[in-house]
Amino acid sequence: MTTAPAVSTYPKARRIKFRFDQHDSNDKYFVDGDMVFSHFVAGLSGGFPLGEESFIRSVRRVAERVTDPLLEKRVRGFVGQEATHGREHRKLNDKLIEMGYPIAWIDSEKARERMLAIEDRLSPLVHLAATAAAEHYTAVLAERVLSSDEIQSIPAAPEFWNLLNWHALEELEHKSVAFDVFRAVGGTEPVRIGVMVGMYALTLPFTFGSLAVALARDPVARQQPVRVAREAYDLFRGPIFRGLMAELAKYLRPGFHPDDIDTTALLNRWQRELFGDDGVLVDHLR
Repeated sequence: MTTAPAVSTYPKARRIKFRFDQHDSNDKYFVDGDMVFSHFVAGLSGGFPLGEESFIRSVRRVAERVTDPLLEKRVRGFVGQEATHGREHRKLNDKLIEMGYPIAWIDSEKARERMLAIEDRLSPLVHLAATAAAEHYTAVLAERVLSSDEIQSIPAAPEFWNLLNWHALEELEHKSVAFDVFRAVGGTEPVRIGVMVGMYALTLPFTFGSLAVALARDPVARQQPVRVAREAYDLFRGPIFRGLMAELAKYLRPGFHPDDIDTTALLNRWQRELFGDDGVLVDHLR
């Protein structure tokens, strides 16, 4: 088993506010006019609030067993960042629902009750292992978004890009927190890897299925099946998904640690670009 690199900093929970109300609700396909890509991003955003709340609960279930002072600080930063992500994505989701995206059910009271029922059936370590694995997913996607000029050059509504870049930055800032808590409270390699095997196997079927359902509920998409097929092909052959499964599979290696993937330079660059003296999002801070 490898030893994680020493951690000298901890995630910073930023007080931030985005301005989605400025986007024209009639401009539905906000990612380069692409129906499939726009539905994919909307679905991701729709799932974040409940997901972030579950991540927070998984860490809090074992928080009293964390005794390392630095890890305790990192946990507080993780919770603060995830809570803010959920809040800002709910605001975005309200806008997306207004624009016609069928995502309201994902963050409904019924969905929340179902999530809590699932969590009740999981042991604290399995719940935390699921969070650590999910954080690997978000870290891999975040690294792709922030490191790819091809992705960054995709035309999209500016404020939506601002949110995604901020979220990606903070996912990299706290990518190893849940993992380190899992190890600190006695999580084992078989549990860590076993949970990821199940999630990994469901990745593509879940993605295809949920996207197909969303597009089937879009009257414009139903009328243009050839366009939908072309855009779906482009999405899954494009920079978001190209080589994604291989990157996710690194988590399955015995002894893996999230910090084995060095994103320090990328973090420094985007911390400056977003929150430096002339940062893009300085005026969004409260």
